[in-house]
Amino acid sequence: MKEREASYLSFLRSGELARRADAAWALLSACTLCPRQCRVDRLHGERGYCRSGAAPKVSSFGPHYGEEPELVGRHGSGTIFFSNCTMCCEFCQNYSISQEGAGQEVSCDDLAMMMLALQRQGCHNINFVTPTHYLPQILRALVTAAERGLSIPLVYNTGGYDCVESLRLLDGVFDIYMPDAKYGDDETARRLSHAPHYTRYMKPALIEMQRQVGDLVVDDEGIAVRGLIIRHLVLPDGLARSREVFRFIAEEVSQDAYVNVMAQYRPMWHAAAGTAPCQESLGRPLRVEEYEEAVAEAQRAGLYRGF
Repeated sequence: MKEREASYLSFLRSGELARRADAAWALLSACTLCPRQCRVDRLHGERGYCRSGAAPKVSSFGPHYGEEPELVGRHGSGTIFFSNCTMCCEFCQNYSISQEGAGQEVSCDDLAMMMLALQRQGCHNINFVTPTHYLPQILRALVTAAERGLSIPLVYNTGGYDCVESLRLLDGVFDIYMPDAKYGDDETARRLSHAPHYTRYMKPALIEMQRQVGDLVVDDEGIAVRGLIIRHLVLPDGLARSREVFRFIAEEVSQDAYVNVMAQYRPMWHAAAGTAPCQESLGRPLRVEEYEEAVAEAQRAGLYRGF
């Protein structure tokens, strides 16, 4: 396959990337980046649900080898873990980062330097983990990084609780989207992730991502160059409503969608402490037969890529 130029480079040359960054930055004055629509003035010290301000807060960055093989390749996915989150999952494995805010605020120039450092280390992509509440900062940093030679694809690694209006600012900028499709119903999402109307936002968000980048495309070495990768974490006792999730993906996103059906659930944070809702289920690891049934549901829906 002919080597493909990262999407944002043409926008850099035309000036569109800087215009997108400015448009996104303006949203911070009355923040509407995520479905919570807090409308706080983050440019002047106000903080909403995500507890984030004008500066991006980073927990860590470096080559990561635990992602999907199509992202990792030989040299790793260049992962930047952002602090804080727009959701509050009772079983979050990264709760010290997402809920307790472990990390350090950095400048957008610092963020750009992180991207360039990861590229120099040979990473195949820049993988922004939990990026929704820092979308403007990412775009501003990207302008700087691209001007200084960044050229590898970008991965938007999100929990799926996203607004279509925000995602449209990324159209033509990101090559790879990697959202979660966490739940098949809103009530469970509200109880377990404190995310009101999760499916109301997740579904159109995934459809918009599919519109922008299409099904996953890999190069001759099997490395992702463009497309959508969907993750779904199977929960004990079918709490995630996996059947509904897979049916939605197959019928409304694409039957050719790449879906990672994840089996690694184990009790963490409130689930481990015995204080989570549905504790009788969340308090134990996933059983093998529960995972196998979820994969069977994906296949019955007509999905066949990933798993």
